[in-house]
Amino acid sequence: MARLPLQFHPDARIDALAAYDWYAERSRNAAESFRKELQDAGDAIQRSPELWAEYLFGTRRYLMKRFPFVVVYRIAADRIEIVAVAHGRRRPGYWQGRLESD
Repeated sequence: MARLPLQFHPDARIDALAAYDWYAERSRNAAESFRKELQDAGDAIQRSPELWAEYLFGTRRYLMKRFPFVVVYRIAADRIEIVAVAHGRRRPGYWQGRLESD
């Protein structure tokens, strides 16, 4: 099976950039580690999108290993959409409105 392309919801991209910036203000190394782990998460999700646990509202989630974030995504016929890069302590499902933007 061919890999589906990975697409970030615009607000998920903002989530990721905000987290990167937060880490960069404290440590360039931490920010780069976050960026690398997020990239690795995307690669892993693309390789096996159905491997990670079902989550809220028909999504799945990938738990980052070194950072307190989850990558929330959904699988469509033609792509995998990253819906949120959510901090683990943020209110679950705050990103639900993003699912309606198709």
